[in-house]
Amino acid sequence: MDVRRRVGLNLKRFRQEKGLSQEQLAFEAKLHRTYVSGVERGVRNPTVTVLEGIAVALGVPSSRLLDELEEPRTSA
Repeated sequence: MDVRRRVGLNLKRFRQEKGLSQEQLAFEAKLHRTYVSGVERGVRNPTVTVLEGIAVALGVPSSRLLDELEEPRTSA
């Protein structure tokens, strides 16, 4: 999976777990809401500084935004 897509999916998961809207997260991370949306959709390529700001706003280590996603297991 593309790293931008992986970051976006992790960001969205953590944001939803915290019960934050994109607008609320953007405010906390000092970003524009459309930028947060672009990161979540995997169309933006955020810098490490931006990733750190997002992670701080989410209350997670920045490395968690890069975690590999677990693929759902299918039974054969």
